[in-house]
Amino acid sequence: MRTFLDTRLAKTIAILLAPVALSASATGQAGAGYVPPEHTTDWPGLVTGGSPAEAQASIDLGPQLERGRSAAWELAEHRKLDHALAGLGPQRRGVIDTYVIAVALDSDPVFGREAREASHVLARRYGAEGHVITLAGTDGSGPSALPNGSLGNLAVALARVAELMDRNEDVLVLFTTGHGAPFGITYHDADSGFGVLSPNRFSALLGEVGIRNRVLILSACYSGIFVPALASDDTALFTAARSDRTSFGCRAQNDWTFFGDAMINHALRKPQPLAAASQEAAGLIRRWEAQGRLPPSEPQASIGSKVSGWLGPLEARMPHTATMPIGHPATEALDSD
Repeated sequence: MRTFLDTRLAKTIAILLAPVALSASATGQAGAGYVPPEHTTDWPGLVTGGSPAEAQASIDLGPQLERGRSAAWELAEHRKLDHALAGLGPQRRGVIDTYVIAVALDSDPVFGREAREASHVLARRYGAEGHVITLAGTDGSGPSALPNGSLGNLAVALARVAELMDRNEDVLVLFTTGHGAPFGITYHDADSGFGVLSPNRFSALLGEVGIRNRVLILSACYSGIFVPALASDDTALFTAARSDRTSFGCRAQNDWTFFGDAMINHALRKPQPLAAASQEAAGLIRRWEAQGRLPPSEPQASIGSKVSGWLGPLEARMPHTATMPIGHPATEALDSD
């Protein structure tokens, strides 16, 4: 009888995810005396079964593992999430409202910093004040006051947004940042939280809560794998890389990944159409990758045929002035190598 961990497939998954699990820890950005959580252990087995089909079926169920959490941590996490959800305001009838969710699915501080600033940029661009929830671990300066960026918290946030919004007229803008693998986005919180969000699981989750009008911005290696599952007539979808390519800039000590810096910190700060912002971001990334002699990540974009019906009114309300990029450029790492 196979156990949870004692399977050949579990070992295979652990090997595939080991490079993700052992990413660099944060240095240089933390406040005095604070050491951000680090990934120090190999990825545990999260799936059972011996065939590729069984592996995919298990991954598509969205496996998660929280281990070693104290009762006090669990209570504090519930309180933080309840407080964040309670802060979401109702929609306005007859107005296309935007709800923004920004989630850092890894505890490396680069993702915590990126998700926090992305929530500010996206809220300003789409007039979403009072309709924003940010799920993220530390930004490097100290323990996070925000709900954890976990798959479970993301699912709950999506369900609450779906309750509040008018799903016939309102819009979800979802930004995720973290590590990716050829089979999906990988949730990793130091040595305590692990999980996989596959394209099929992500599609099923959005379908279950019934959110149709959506802007999905996915910053992770291999994130192009999500395009076939998430693209639709009512979806604007942008990914950091092609399905078979890595993306760059995810060192824990960075302020931005390449994709986050280009798409959020530069292109979406400007009063330009979403499609033009995507093109600008792709051009910046090509230039940065060429500068670093890196293989092209080839960000992907898919804008459905019905998106203009709700995106046009939203973009007509955009601020008319740009804001300046903040933080250290993602390309600083190229200069130090």
